[in-house]
Amino acid sequence: MNPKFESFQKIIQNPIKFRFFLLQKLPSALIAGLKVQEISTLEAVITVKHKWLNQNPFRSMYFAVQSMAAEMSTGLLAFGQLYQRNPPVSMLVVGMEAKFHKKAVGKISFSCKDGLAIANAIEAASQTGLGQTIQCYSIGKNEAGEMVSEFWFNWSFKAK
Repeated sequence: MNPKFESFQKIIQNPIKFRFFLLQKLPSALIAGLKVQEISTLEAVITVKHKWLNQNPFRSMYFAVQSMAAEMSTGLLAFGQLYQRNPPVSMLVVGMEAKFHKKAVGKISFSCKDGLAIANAIEAASQTGLGQTIQCYSIGKNEAGEMVSEFWFNWSFKAK
């Protein structure tokens, strides 16, 4: 495992350090209540509970909150690979697609298992100096294990 990813993983898994990270980098995610359930070099799982603050007029979770949690499940995998990387590589979402299947109520878990593909794209960007684009998939499931939504994020990586 990448020792720098392990260092990043320790920050993310510490509730106080993670809240500080969100306050600095993603304050809206802090307000919405996003939490890291699991993170490794291969997979990230982000959870968020439906509550008054993140609801829509139809008494379910607002689509933007779902998008935020899904994006975080893909983005943390990339951010962990880029943490303290030398030479640095930039990352940017360049596209997104989503499908919504069921009302999002209760606790929703968004998981992405594209960590290896992300690491390979970042390494290729670093080695070649050429921008790399990868599509990452995140699936949102409710507490019963039913698919609520699914997202595809196109990430671009470029050596600085």
